[in-house]
Amino acid sequence: MISLPLTSLTTLLVVLLMFWTSMNVGRARGKYGIKAPATTGHEKFECAFRVQMNTLEWAAMMLPSLWVYGYFLGDRGAAAIGAVWLIGRMMYAIGYMDEPRKRGAGFGIAFFATLALVLGGFWGLGCKLLG
Repeated sequence: MISLPLTSLTTLLVVLLMFWTSMNVGRARGKYGIKAPATTGHEKFECAFRVQMNTLEWAAMMLPSLWVYGYFLGDRGAAAIGAVWLIGRMMYAIGYMDEPRKRGAGFGIAFFATLALVLGGFWGLGCKLLG
């Protein structure tokens, strides 16, 4: 049996990040009087909503890649790159909520972390298939 405790921890931290972004949207709905199912109405609410949606969109790509990387190339490497992704996404969220123009650095960090996980996952899988 393969054990991936660090990849598991990273996954749970990503879930906490998604929970946090969801809670931010709920708080912004209350603060700015945005009634469900509306997704527009106040700029700060829209920023919170976009942070949540973009985080979910990217997590859907990152998480499977994290696990493929972890399985074929190792738990520590997957968790380290996943931690970089988390840092990038937190920078993205904080920057976007402050001023949407400030989201770029965090987005770039998370983008390249995701790319590393995808490419590494393909590499590890390819080595397994060909080796």
